[in-house]
Amino acid sequence: MKMLLGLGNPGREYKKTRHNVGFLFLDYLREAWEFPPFQENKKFQSEVSTGKRNNSTVILAKPDTFMNKSGTAVQNMLGFYHESFGNIAVIHDDIDIPLGKIKVSRDSRSAGHRGVQDIIDKVGTQEFFRVRVGIGTQQVIQNAVDFQQIPRNTSSFVLEKFSPEEISLLERIFP
Repeated sequence: MKMLLGLGNPGREYKKTRHNVGFLFLDYLREAWEFPPFQENKKFQSEVSTGKRNNSTVILAKPDTFMNKSGTAVQNMLGFYHESFGNIAVIHDDIDIPLGKIKVSRDSRSAGHRGVQDIIDKVGTQEFFRVRVGIGTQQVIQNAVDFQQIPRNTSSFVLEKFSPEEISLLERIFP
């Protein structure tokens, strides 16, 4: 079994915002893999779609908790399925990566991402895969002397909606 967890915030007002790129990625996968529509699962505090890929059961989950409380939903799923961390991937936004770029890592710290930190805190390990989808703009990145100086007060930026051009770029990189 594999679990792909997209991070974001529930509710219409957050749909297509930068912070919800994990949800957008799972929406793309669900459609591309022809999985059933997402269904509310109260036990997991998530919207879930389950299907088969390469003879393996795959669970796509979008936690209904807000981003910074994502660990609760992940903890509930792991407790139910008794799944190993090597079979989990968390997909989330990363302002330190330019829009249109994706980086995959395993066993890495949260780098200030509160949703990822909550998962690490709740499950007690960072030994899972992370798919970091860039939402940073070239201007933000170019204005910083190095990545450590990229502004960390990013609340308004991550809650902005993607422009149609940015959505088009994401649709090209998701495959």
